[in-house]
Amino acid sequence: MAEFQSDIAIARAAKKKPIKEVAARLGMSEDDIIPYGHDKAKISAPFLQSLEGRPDGKLILVTAVNPTPAGEGKTTTTVGLGDGLNRIGKNALICIREASLGPCFGVKGGAAGGGYAQVVPMEEMNLHFTGDFHAITTAHNLLSAMIDNHIYWGNELEIDSRRVTWRRVLDMNDRALRGIVTSLGGVANGFPRETGFDITVASEVMAILCLATDLADLERRLGDIIIGYRRDKTAVTARDLKADGAMAVLLKDAIQPNLVQTLENNPAFVHGGPFANIAHGCNSVVATKAALKLADYVVTEAGFGADLGAEKFFNIKCRKAGLKPSAAVVVATVRAMKMNGGVAKDDLGAENVEAVKAGCANLGRHVQNVKSFGVPVVVAINHFAADTEAEIEAVKAYVAGLGVEAVLCRHWAEGSAGTEELANKVVALADGGAADFTPIYPDEMGLFEKIETVVKKIYRGAEVTADQSVRDQLVAWEEAGYGNLPVCMAKTQYSFSTDPTRRGAPEGHSVHVREVRLSAGAGFVVAICGQIMTLPGLPSKPAAEAIRLNAEGQIEGLF
Repeated sequence: MAEFQSDIAIARAAKKKPIKEVAARLGMSEDDIIPYGHDKAKISAPFLQSLEGRPDGKLILVTAVNPTPAGEGKTTTTVGLGDGLNRIGKNALICIREASLGPCFGVKGGAAGGGYAQVVPMEEMNLHFTGDFHAITTAHNLLSAMIDNHIYWGNELEIDSRRVTWRRVLDMNDRALRGIVTSLGGVANGFPRETGFDITVASEVMAILCLATDLADLERRLGDIIIGYRRDKTAVTARDLKADGAMAVLLKDAIQPNLVQTLENNPAFVHGGPFANIAHGCNSVVATKAALKLADYVVTEAGFGADLGAEKFFNIKCRKAGLKPSAAVVVATVRAMKMNGGVAKDDLGAENVEAVKAGCANLGRHVQNVKSFGVPVVVAINHFAADTEAEIEAVKAYVAGLGVEAVLCRHWAEGSAGTEELANKVVALADGGAADFTPIYPDEMGLFEKIETVVKKIYRGAEVTADQSVRDQLVAWEEAGYGNLPVCMAKTQYSFSTDPTRRGAPEGHSVHVREVRLSAGAGFVVAICGQIMTLPGLPSKPAAEAIRLNAEGQIEGLF
């Protein structure tokens, strides 16, 4: 039975097709792909360019309620829906993000789906994959090295070392590196200064790779990166340092989307990986746009709950890339509703209809938020074995009261057979023509007002607080010509508030913006709220403690 097999056991038993056969389904010849072994490949730049002029398919977003320890299964549902659409005879492609090593070795969990709704090769996807994250890390840190090197050799650009804003990155959770002092040890090592590390998924280079439309756009955006300021507060860019060309060289392969397959041998693009709690949370524009040219329906996801990933998908990615989603799926589980209704994790196995009803307020908030962008919504109830009929019906009844349908999905245990109903509902929504997508704030609105709009309309907060220095910085960026950029909120994923313990649908809270960062190359302003960290730490018992190779050389403990 599927319930008693681990994700890794199911993935290892998969009957994968050679990647060239998967590519052939999309009209690609062997010359159009660059194989990385037998089961994964990158799509060549000439093939991507040949897609210009083709009509676009329908774009479907999969988002979710706020994550809980009970599990929601957003990626699993994305994969299951893609397989379900293919099962009912539709030409469908899925687009998801690559996995960061930080969470894999920190809090156990992969990013390739689960059960019988997975993308394979699962182990490679959750580890080094095709090396994209390493290329991004290297390109980012090359710029870091060139900054300090320029200052060491005379500082012709007159960079104020006190105002260098560019940090370093690594793809691992390491709280000890959040704040550091570099260049200690004497004159030969340069000029000491305070700086720090972020995780690679929060790097502006990651955001640029995921928002660029091609290699030329990538290099232009890299050149626009602001690394710091002079004493007169004028900006210094990566282009000023002549770093943009070399950075683009390091990323020339990384910008090409990765092609893999689901357990049911349907094609999947896996590319890019910004987190949604500290970055913009979406897979690459290059992959999404290519998929829209190759399939009639493209299923993509945005990280964490709809208050983060979906909001940024709509306000940043769709705005900047000119995308118009046709429908959205909000994933929920009975277990998550019970936790939002006050039930402890250890008590989730017992039926509690009243807690489900109480917790549905969180789901309702997310549904209303997605609908506020003019995108029609269906709710996918990701089934768990302990769910009772009464609990499932409580979720369906609540959602019906919002004028939305809820569909029970069993893709974890049954694969595409468990998502046929959802697939048909999504096709009806996407083809119905009801979508009228519009971001929730205009480009010309002030930066602080954009932050307030997200806080009040999406989080239902009462106010935004910020020190005067933060407000002054936003005004200075507006005066420098960056006022038309969207905002990227860095906030806890666990709550609509900045308090991760406040579940449900809180209202009237205050959101404090403690820091703002300008990502001029990516094209947005990051607002860091509450206690969220751009370099996570490891838990008291990191998953890495249980990860090892067995006597057969197979990985244990990762999934």
